[in-house]
Amino acid sequence: MMMSFKDFLGTALAVGVVLSVATSPSAAQGTKQSSVQAPKPPPAPERKPHRLILQVNTNEAAMMNLALNNAANVAQYYQDLGEKVEIEVVTFGPGLHMLRDDTSPVKARIKAMTASTPAISFKACGNTQGNMSKAENKEIALIPEASVVKSGVVRVIELQEKGWTYVRP
Repeated sequence: MMMSFKDFLGTALAVGVVLSVATSPSAAQGTKQSSVQAPKPPPAPERKPHRLILQVNTNEAAMMNLALNNAANVAQYYQDLGEKVEIEVVTFGPGLHMLRDDTSPVKARIKAMTASTPAISFKACGNTQGNMSKAENKEIALIPEASVVKSGVVRVIELQEKGWTYVRP
């Protein structure tokens, strides 16, 4: 009897499925498929924090506020993403007025920012502070949120050499 092409295809397909099942490793062992799973990939490495230097070297309230706006916006952006960020506002030259207790036009804002956003810190140039003290013949007091570095410019250089991003508002 002659087999139709359709019947031949059906038979060939059935034989192929039987052979495939019969030669699988689980069939050869007479067991069900193993429940052993592939090893999990190692956890993704933790991203290093984003690091930003903002330089302030002018005694202009608008520039000081611009630097504070930049700091607040960057901190909020990465906080919303759940990523770490470190921001240093480095002042030197006339920009030291930003951190002077007696002349800062933004000291209340800095106080509020450091209380709510610990990722932002403020550095004052010790060289500038010393020169202002000599020129004004008095001790130059800084706001409590500021810390002194020997040289503001050197601080910027050192942070850049460590991979920090530099922005001058």
